[in-house]
Amino acid sequence: MKAIVFAETGGPEVLALGDIPKPGVRPGAVLIKNHAIGVNFADTRFRQGTYTVKPKLPDSPGMEVAGVIEAVGDGVTNLRPGMRVAAFTSRAYAEYCVSPAFMVIPLPDSVSFVDGAAFLIQVLTAYHLLHTADSTGPGRSVLVHSAAGGVGLAAVQLAKVAGARVFGTVSSDAKAGLATENGADTVINYAREKFADEVLRLTGDRGVDLILDAVGKPTFEEGLRCLAPFGHLVLYGRAGGAPDPLNVSVLSPKSQKVSAFSLPTLTRGFPDKTRESAERCFALMREGRIKLHVAKTFPLAQAAEAHRYLESRQSTGKLILIP
Repeated sequence: MKAIVFAETGGPEVLALGDIPKPGVRPGAVLIKNHAIGVNFADTRFRQGTYTVKPKLPDSPGMEVAGVIEAVGDGVTNLRPGMRVAAFTSRAYAEYCVSPAFMVIPLPDSVSFVDGAAFLIQVLTAYHLLHTADSTGPGRSVLVHSAAGGVGLAAVQLAKVAGARVFGTVSSDAKAGLATENGADTVINYAREKFADEVLRLTGDRGVDLILDAVGKPTFEEGLRCLAPFGHLVLYGRAGGAPDPLNVSVLSPKSQKVSAFSLPTLTRGFPDKTRESAERCFALMREGRIKLHVAKTFPLAQAAEAHRYLESRQSTGKLILIP
């Protein structure tokens, strides 16, 4: 089968289209014919060798797909060949992949394969940041960094559905417009304004109750400065580098808290909760209350170009590969 393979870590240029053996189905798993593949920032770090999971060279990137089940392994009773599904997996940049059955979610007929591949990581990360790592509802305020990105746009919409006041940060006016279109009450262009100053000004110096931070070092300390009493900052990525070590005593004056979130903790350890939250979000999509923003699709062979575009910081929403 065709797959994107890299034999050494490095820049996008190490990604190449090659032929590798089609995987066989394993007990407790399913074989999926991929129709759409999600591109994530974590894929770029995996390619660089800086992700928490290290590549076993030669290796292939990719963590999420949507497609059709071709075969099921022994012991799998809740899935069958021919089903449309979205799945968490590994080595997804290929024509086929294998996924453990508990990490496979049936895809409603109303959701396309492209939207299915864009859904899993971005929407479920946003949902659980708001409703598992924290408790978001009316009267709460949320600051979403990278508000025009895949997780950011989903978080803006889901926070508004929950009744919260939503602030977003972006790097350009074009991205600001997109975040506003998706429901953000206030969008701050951090290239021109200090976001912490703006948040404090707009909240009467109180700050926000919840900050969703996938950036890390450039935003972390300023985030704490505009965090409200008893506020919560959740770090779920470090696109701008890891924050400096935190002296937890600095949280005491306002009784604040800082935590970290990683979606695999949930998907691997709490499959029932994962499936339940997916069904809830699919329902919101059917009702038109949340929409996915797929910025670009690329042929599988152009995976390197997709990585270049993602790393250029020009992209918004989700990027998808089509095998």
